[in-house]
Amino acid sequence: MSFDDPIEEPIRRIPGAATRDGSLLANIWRVARRELRERVRSRLFFVSTALLAVLAVVVSLTPVLIKMVDRGTTTTILVVSEEAQLTQSSINILNAFINPAPPPGQQPAYAFVGALPSDRVDSEVAEGHYDGALVATRQPSGQISFQFYVGERIGADRLQVIQVGILAIGVFDWTEHNRGGGTAAWVPPSFQSSQVAGGGGGAQPIGPSEYAGRRIVGVVFVVLIFITLVIYGMWVAAGVVAEKSSRVMELLISAASPQELVIGKVLGIGLAGLVQYIAILLPALSTLLLQDRIATALLGSTSGLDVSIGALTPGLLTAYGAFWVLGFILYALIYAAAGSLVSRAEDLQVLALPLSIIAIGGYIQAVMALSGGISSFIRFSSYVPFWSPFVMLTRLTIGRVEPWELVLSFGLLAASIPIVGFIAVRVYSAGVLLYGQRPGARQIVGAIISPPV
Repeated sequence: MSFDDPIEEPIRRIPGAATRDGSLLANIWRVARRELRERVRSRLFFVSTALLAVLAVVVSLTPVLIKMVDRGTTTTILVVSEEAQLTQSSINILNAFINPAPPPGQQPAYAFVGALPSDRVDSEVAEGHYDGALVATRQPSGQISFQFYVGERIGADRLQVIQVGILAIGVFDWTEHNRGGGTAAWVPPSFQSSQVAGGGGGAQPIGPSEYAGRRIVGVVFVVLIFITLVIYGMWVAAGVVAEKSSRVMELLISAASPQELVIGKVLGIGLAGLVQYIAILLPALSTLLLQDRIATALLGSTSGLDVSIGALTPGLLTAYGAFWVLGFILYALIYAAAGSLVSRAEDLQVLALPLSIIAIGGYIQAVMALSGGISSFIRFSSYVPFWSPFVMLTRLTIGRVEPWELVLSFGLLAASIPIVGFIAVRVYSAGVLLYGQRPGARQIVGAIISPPV
C-alpha cells in the first residue's frame, strides 16, 4: 500500500515512522508533532480560542461568588475589649441575636470567647486557634468601634451575620448608657474588617480591597483551569476515537507502540493547549491588572472594584502554571484511556459526563473555598491529586498555605502521574489492540495485569 492511500496519510505525516525502528523519544516526538500540527491548523482551534478568551475576560470582570454555608461546624470568635463589662455584654448580645440554641444533637453555629487585649490577636486567628477576632474599643464620644479580624474559614455570609450582631450591640449599649434619662445622640458603631493571611513568616491582616482582588484572581484561575482541562482532555479522547473509527489506528499501532502513542498524543495536544492557553490567559490577566482603570472609565470610580495587583505574584503565577501542566497530564492520560474503549463519537459523548465528574468535584470545592471559607474537608481535598489543581490553587490565592502543604500537594500530584500513566497505557493497549471488539471489564483488567502484545 502506497503513502498516497488516504488511510496511510497519518503515517505519512510521521516521518520515519513507517515501522517501529525509531527510538522511544523519536517516535513520541513524531506523534506529538503530528497532533500539534493538526490541532493548531484547524478552524475549530481558532474559533474556540477566541470564544474562551472572551469568556476569560468576562469572568475577570464579573466574578461569580457563590455563598455556601458551612453547615455542621462551629465558628469560634474571640471577643476582645479593655472593658470586661463590654466584652461580656457583647458576647451575650451576639449569642441572643445570631446564635440561637441549636436543635438537639447539632453544634451551635458560633462560639464566642472573651479575652483581654493582646498584640497577638491577629496571629491567634492566622494560626487557626480562632476563626475570627472581634476587637471592641470605646471612643471618648461613647461610640464603639469594632475591628474584625477574619480568618480563612469565615465566608462572606457569616461576616454579614456578625455585622448584624454588632449593630445590636451598639443599640443595647446606647440604651444602657441613656437609661437614666440621658440625651446622648445615637451613633451607630463603626465597623472595619480585615482578612488575616499568613505563611511561614507570620500573619498579616489585609484590607477588604486586596482580599476581594484575591478572590477575583481565584475565580478566574479556577474557571480557566477547569474549562481547559476538560476541553483538552476531550481533545485527546476524540483524537483516539477518530483514529479508531477511520481504521487509522491499525496503521498507527504498527508504527508506534501504545506507550509512544499515548505519550505522544498527550505531549502534542498539551503543546497545542499551551498555545491556546497563553492566548486565553493574557487577556484575562490584562483585564485583572487594568480592572481599576476600566471601572473608572465605565463607572466614574473604582468603589468596590479595585483589584490589588499584588495578588498576581510571580509565585502564584508559577504555581498556577505548574498545576495546569501536571493537571493536564493527569487528566489527559485518563481521557486517552477512556477514548480507546469506544469506536464511535456517539459513544464518547456517553463517557463525557462521567469523565468530567472528577474535575467537577474539584471545581465545586474550589468555589466553596472561595466563598465559604476553608473547611477541614476542603483542606484535605487540596492534597488529593485529582482535585489539588483546583483546591490548592484557591487556597494559595486567598488563604494561608504552609510550605509543607504545598510540597505535599505537588508531590502527590507528580507521583500519581506515572501510576495513572502506567494504567492508562495498559487500558489503551486493550482498547486499540483488541480492535473490532468492545473490551469488557474482564479484558480491561486483564490488559492492565498482562498487556496484549
